[in-house]
Amino acid sequence: MASSRTPLASLSDDDLAAFLADRQQAYAELQAKGLKLDLTRGKPSSAQLDLSDELLKLPTTTRDRSGTDVRNYGGLEGLPELREIFAELLAVEPAQVVVGGNSSLTLMYNVVVDFLLFGGVESPQPWSREEKVRFVCPVPGYDRHFALLEELGIEMVNVDMHEDGPDMDAVEALVRDDASVKGIWIVPTYANPSGAVVSQEIAARLASMPTAAPDFTIFWDNAYAFHHLTEDETKSADIVSLSMAAGHPNRPVVFASTSKITYAGAGVAALAASVDNIAWFLRHLGKSSIGPDKVNHRRHVEFFGSAEGLRRHMQKHREILAPKFAAVDTALREGLEGLDIAEWSHPLGGYFVNLDVLDGTASRVVQLAKDAGIALTPAGSSFPYGRDARDRNIRLAPTMPVLDDVRTAMEGVATCVAFAAAEKLITERRAGR
Repeated sequence: MASSRTPLASLSDDDLAAFLADRQQAYAELQAKGLKLDLTRGKPSSAQLDLSDELLKLPTTTRDRSGTDVRNYGGLEGLPELREIFAELLAVEPAQVVVGGNSSLTLMYNVVVDFLLFGGVESPQPWSREEKVRFVCPVPGYDRHFALLEELGIEMVNVDMHEDGPDMDAVEALVRDDASVKGIWIVPTYANPSGAVVSQEIAARLASMPTAAPDFTIFWDNAYAFHHLTEDETKSADIVSLSMAAGHPNRPVVFASTSKITYAGAGVAALAASVDNIAWFLRHLGKSSIGPDKVNHRRHVEFFGSAEGLRRHMQKHREILAPKFAAVDTALREGLEGLDIAEWSHPLGGYFVNLDVLDGTASRVVQLAKDAGIALTPAGSSFPYGRDARDRNIRLAPTMPVLDDVRTAMEGVATCVAFAAAEKLITERRAGR
């Protein structure tokens, strides 16, 4: 048999058949292990959650610095001390920050619904009165963004996500003349799932580009801005300042949370925007809430102490996560490098690795992995409506399992990728005869 590092497509029929037989045997051995491993969601591991157990002893006081009792109603915009921490992290003023509950996704949902029901600061009318509402969606992207839009009946238009951000020629062409295009989703730093980082140049183009819709909005989800995997910490583009300088101060709405920093189910989330957008958001929020959980806000203020305290805390996360991402890369290199059947990202931060396999085999890989006891995110999840036209994209989430399980799972994934690719190539050759 030819070397396993020879591109599969160049193998002779006999060598390709031998390779497939070898991978079938490896897959049978994988199934025999009786694995039960889960790489479906980007959840923090128990070891990461343990880093924040000091929260359970906090707060030591139920008063904020002004003497207000945080156990009571009020403070719709969030605890002032916590707003200051997020303001420094997001490069805005405290007056431009609202701090809420544990989920930034809830804040995103609220903002989109408010646009639909009431229109935004610069909207001629509520979006629900428009004949059509469309969003630009860089792909691969975050499945929950897409699910939110689908739930609300907003049409999604794909553009490619590159290493430095979305395909701006495509974005600018879409927004320039079509007033139905109302927004774009951007995960600017260590994007889900590719790990891409939006460059200053791309961010400036997003902030300044002409749009047919006067209320075009950038939904800037800075979910992974502080989730570095190396000591070289990438700084996020300052979309708020760029937009203000470009004459579009109300264009961006920024989101962040501590969901993967402290307790995923009991953290805090923040929204940052122009002062006018903050006033608009609070006006509508005030009809559904009399204030957030300020006890939890106080707890987080004491736990972090400052923005720098949060950054120091993230170094502890890095020590846990970096070896897992290295294990993913090692397993994929050892199992697939040189075969020309897969490409994968090498993120410097975030929670995911983006794996592109041979066209037409992603669904097969996911099924093979499932049958071997390895749960992966469904193929196509990183695309609107769950449809990847090339059936090649798989999002890998190595954060939750322990390191040894990550190694085992990824060796299994590499086996499944090679098995599915050889199977497809042989089928195509036979069909071509």
